[in-house]
Amino acid sequence: MAHPAPKLRVRSTSFIVIPARLGSTRLARKLLLRETGKPLIQHTYEAAQRAVHPSGICVATDHPQIFDEVTRFGGRAEMTDPNAQSGTDRVAEVARHLGDVDIVVNLQGDEPDLSGESIDLAVRLLEEHPEAVMSTLATPIRRREQLNDPACVKVVFDSTGRALYFSRSPIPYTHPSDEDPFEADPPRFYQHIGLYAYRRDFLLRLARMPRSRLEKLERLEQLRVIEAGYSILVGVVDEPTFGIDTPEDYRRFVDRCICR
Repeated sequence: MAHPAPKLRVRSTSFIVIPARLGSTRLARKLLLRETGKPLIQHTYEAAQRAVHPSGICVATDHPQIFDEVTRFGGRAEMTDPNAQSGTDRVAEVARHLGDVDIVVNLQGDEPDLSGESIDLAVRLLEEHPEAVMSTLATPIRRREQLNDPACVKVVFDSTGRALYFSRSPIPYTHPSDEDPFEADPPRFYQHIGLYAYRRDFLLRLARMPRSRLEKLERLEQLRVIEAGYSILVGVVDEPTFGIDTPEDYRRFVDRCICR
């Protein structure tokens, strides 16, 4: 199963926060790049607007240039602590002022191709499973180069859709006799998509938790949640994910925009 069987659904109030830091290691000022005629952060904001469930969207940024750009195209933005250690911390900073919101969605600013249906799935998982505190997404991996790339985070989950582990290493291991694991059905490997939905109260607790041992090793924040004994629900979507981290990623995104 991709995720647990749905229980009685209770519609909750949800809200999207897009953490947006100006500095980036591999692609300088990427959220302000605008070869398509729009800055990248606007493309992501418009992707978020395609979701049906959330009641609103806000960009949480560390820099006035991003704040000004978002307000210029009519979006909502809030300045957050420039010394925040992570995007999760920026999202939590905004969430502290969202007292009427039950579920907070963390959508990375460099994920402009994520569909509204995928965002809604992450919210719906928490609505249908009130015992869960956090959800995320995954999509099948069909190429060995992708599986072996440390920048591609892999996830394995159990038969009820709860994450067992996230890693930059290729997981799970497959025996050499498995001749073509990339064509298997169901898929053998899944890429983690960096979108999260949290119960608001859990997100505020998470932001206060110290970094965990495995989190430090893998440099993956979601491992802090697993090491603390909480469950993360994983919803599977059969769509490619095109997070933009490098100049090559951005060039491919521009080409896709031209072809649409």
